[in-house]
Amino acid sequence: MIQHDNGSFEGQVIDERTEISIIQLCRICSVESTLVERLVEEGIIEPTRHEDDTLYFPPSVLKRTRVVMNLRSDLGVNLAGAALALELLDRIEKLQAKLSRA
Repeated sequence: MIQHDNGSFEGQVIDERTEISIIQLCRICSVESTLVERLVEEGIIEPTRHEDDTLYFPPSVLKRTRVVMNLRSDLGVNLAGAALALELLDRIEKLQAKLSRA
């Protein structure tokens, strides 16, 4: 995967093996690193840590971060409420998958 200096993945496909740094996450989602750290503390997104203690994230955090930002800006939901909403959305998705398989 080619990473450009601005932290984006311009013109590249991001798959589940791609790891996104905290800097890239901030740039892609237009959020501050302090908010990303709060999302980690609330358990909304889960990083992986490397030897140098740098935070990296799977691509799935992009969607979760954007959902949180939309909940906050559109509905005024706080982080705890956003965490609950995401948990419920995850459960709904799992139930829908089970129904599709049945």
